[in-house]
Amino acid sequence: MGFIKEFKEFAMKGNVMDMAVGVIIGGAFGKIVTSLVDDVLMPVISKLTGGLDFANGLALKIGEGDSAAVLKYGNFIQNVVDFLIVAFCIFLMVKAMNKLMPKKEEPEAPAGPTQEELLTDIRDLLKEKK
Repeated sequence: MGFIKEFKEFAMKGNVMDMAVGVIIGGAFGKIVTSLVDDVLMPVISKLTGGLDFANGLALKIGEGDSAAVLKYGNFIQNVVDFLIVAFCIFLMVKAMNKLMPKKEEPEAPAGPTQEELLTDIRDLLKEKK
Protein backbone atom coordinates (compact mmCIF):
# COMPACT_ATOMS: atom_id res chain seq x y z
CA MET A 1 0.00 0.00 0.00
CA GLY A 2 2.92 2.39 0.67
CA PHE A 3 4.21 2.10 -2.89
CA ILE A 4 0.83 3.08 -4.40
CA LYS A 5 0.49 6.02 -2.00
CA GLU A 6 4.02 7.18 -2.83
CA PHE A 7 3.32 6.91 -6.57
CA LYS A 8 0.05 8.86 -6.17
CA GLU A 9 1.87 11.66 -4.32
CA PHE A 10 4.51 11.75 -7.04
CA ALA A 11 1.98 11.77 -9.90
CA MET A 12 -0.12 14.51 -8.34
CA LYS A 13 2.74 16.92 -7.74
CA GLY A 14 2.40 20.16 -9.67
CA ASN A 15 5.58 19.69 -11.68
CA VAL A 16 4.54 16.29 -13.04
CA MET A 17 1.08 17.55 -14.00
CA ASP A 18 2.55 20.67 -15.61
CA MET A 19 4.97 18.51 -17.58
CA ALA A 20 2.15 16.22 -18.75
CA VAL A 21 0.11 19.19 -19.94
CA GLY A 22 3.20 20.59 -21.68
CA VAL A 23 3.85 17.31 -23.51
CA ILE A 24 0.25 17.09 -24.71
CA ILE A 25 0.15 20.74 -25.81
CA GLY A 26 3.58 20.33 -27.42
CA GLY A 27 2.39 17.35 -29.45
CA ALA A 28 -0.61 19.29 -30.73
CA PHE A 29 1.55 22.34 -31.39
CA GLY A 30 3.98 20.15 -33.34
CA LYS A 31 1.17 19.06 -35.68
CA ILE A 32 0.21 22.68 -36.30
CA VAL A 33 3.80 23.65 -37.11
CA THR A 34 4.28 20.60 -39.33
CA SER A 35 1.16 21.57 -41.26
CA LEU A 36 2.39 25.16 -41.51
CA VAL A 37 5.70 24.00 -42.96
CA ASP A 38 4.35 21.22 -45.21
CA ASP A 39 1.17 22.92 -46.44
CA VAL A 40 2.03 26.63 -46.42
CA LEU A 41 5.75 27.39 -46.41
CA MET A 42 7.29 24.55 -48.40
CA PRO A 43 4.95 24.99 -51.41
CA VAL A 44 5.94 28.67 -51.53
CA ILE A 45 9.63 27.79 -51.21
CA SER A 46 9.17 25.08 -53.86
CA LYS A 47 7.59 27.63 -56.20
CA LEU A 48 10.46 30.06 -55.59
CA THR A 49 13.04 27.34 -56.31
CA GLY A 50 11.42 26.30 -59.59
CA GLY A 51 9.15 23.51 -58.36
CA LEU A 52 11.75 21.69 -56.27
CA ASP A 53 10.22 19.17 -53.86
CA PHE A 54 12.44 19.18 -50.78
CA ALA A 55 11.03 16.09 -49.08
CA ASN A 56 11.14 13.83 -52.13
CA GLY A 57 13.14 15.70 -54.73
CA LEU A 58 16.45 16.30 -53.00
CA ALA A 59 18.16 12.97 -52.57
CA LEU A 60 21.50 11.41 -53.36
CA LYS A 61 21.63 7.79 -54.47
CA ILE A 62 24.77 5.94 -53.47
CA GLY A 63 25.38 2.67 -55.24
CA GLU A 64 23.51 0.73 -57.90
CA GLY A 65 20.47 -1.53 -57.93
CA ASP A 66 18.35 -2.61 -54.97
CA SER A 67 21.18 -2.27 -52.47
CA ALA A 68 21.71 1.44 -53.21
CA ALA A 69 21.56 3.79 -50.25
CA VAL A 70 19.50 6.95 -50.63
CA LEU A 71 20.44 10.05 -48.66
CA LYS A 72 17.29 12.17 -48.44
CA TYR A 73 18.91 15.45 -47.57
CA GLY A 74 15.87 17.39 -48.80
CA ASN A 75 13.80 15.76 -46.07
CA PHE A 76 16.52 16.75 -43.60
CA ILE A 77 16.34 20.37 -44.79
CA GLN A 78 12.56 20.34 -44.32
CA ASN A 79 12.96 18.96 -40.78
CA VAL A 80 15.49 21.69 -39.98
CA VAL A 81 12.98 24.29 -41.19
CA ASP A 82 10.34 22.62 -38.96
CA PHE A 83 12.68 22.83 -35.98
CA LEU A 84 13.58 26.47 -36.58
CA ILE A 85 9.92 27.45 -36.80
CA VAL A 86 9.06 25.51 -33.63
CA ALA A 87 12.02 27.05 -31.78
CA PHE A 88 11.06 30.55 -32.94
CA CYS A 89 7.41 30.08 -31.94
CA ILE A 90 8.39 28.77 -28.52
CA PHE A 91 10.76 31.72 -28.09
CA LEU A 92 7.91 34.13 -28.89
CA MET A 93 5.53 32.31 -26.53
CA VAL A 94 8.03 32.36 -23.65
CA LYS A 95 8.75 36.02 -24.30
CA ALA A 96 5.02 36.84 -24.25
CA MET A 97 4.46 34.78 -21.10
CA ASN A 98 7.31 36.57 -19.34
CA LYS A 99 5.66 39.90 -20.12
CA LEU A 100 2.27 38.68 -18.86
CA MET A 101 3.56 37.13 -15.64
CA PRO A 102 3.86 39.50 -12.71
CA LYS A 103 7.43 40.19 -11.80
CA LYS A 104 8.55 38.47 -8.64
CA GLU A 105 9.70 40.97 -6.11
CA GLU A 106 12.98 39.98 -4.60
CA PRO A 107 12.86 40.09 -0.84
CA GLU A 108 14.72 43.06 0.48
CA ALA A 109 17.86 42.25 2.33
CA PRO A 110 17.52 43.20 5.96
CA ALA A 111 18.90 46.65 6.46
CA GLY A 112 22.18 46.53 8.33
CA PRO A 113 23.39 49.14 10.72
CA THR A 114 24.23 52.52 9.27
CA GLN A 115 27.77 53.84 9.20
CA GLU A 116 27.01 56.14 12.11
CA GLU A 117 25.67 53.23 14.20
CA LEU A 118 28.78 51.17 13.50
CA LEU A 119 31.07 54.05 14.45
CA THR A 120 29.07 54.61 17.65
CA ASP A 121 29.40 50.91 18.56
CA ILE A 122 33.15 51.01 17.91
CA ARG A 123 33.48 54.14 20.06
CA ASP A 124 31.53 52.51 22.90
CA LEU A 125 33.65 49.34 22.69
CA LEU A 126 36.84 51.38 22.84
CA LYS A 127 35.52 53.28 25.89
CA GLU A 128 34.80 49.96 27.63
CA LYS A 129 38.35 48.71 27.05
CA LYS A 130 39.91 51.76 28.77
